[in-house]
Amino acid sequence: MNSKITAVLFCALALAGASGAASAKGCIKGAAVGAVAGHYAGHHAVIGAVGGCVAGRHLANKKAADQAAAAHAAAPATPAPAK
Repeated sequence: MNSKITAVLFCALALAGASGAASAKGCIKGAAVGAVAGHYAGHHAVIGAVGGCVAGRHLANKKAADQAAAAHAAAPATPAPAK
């Protein structure tokens, strides 16, 4: 059982490393928090890390969208060109 988990984790890390540069805003922090929460909730650290990554990514995207909307709303309106 332990060797299967090790093999799966090794393959996942190999695929993650081969994927190139990716934007993981929110995922790392969420995964860390989720792993700790999952560990204390019954030794489900991996499941907690996955859930935390998904939730962290969602929150980071939401924050970026809110900031973009605020920046767009705060930008002055450009006057129409004179004829």
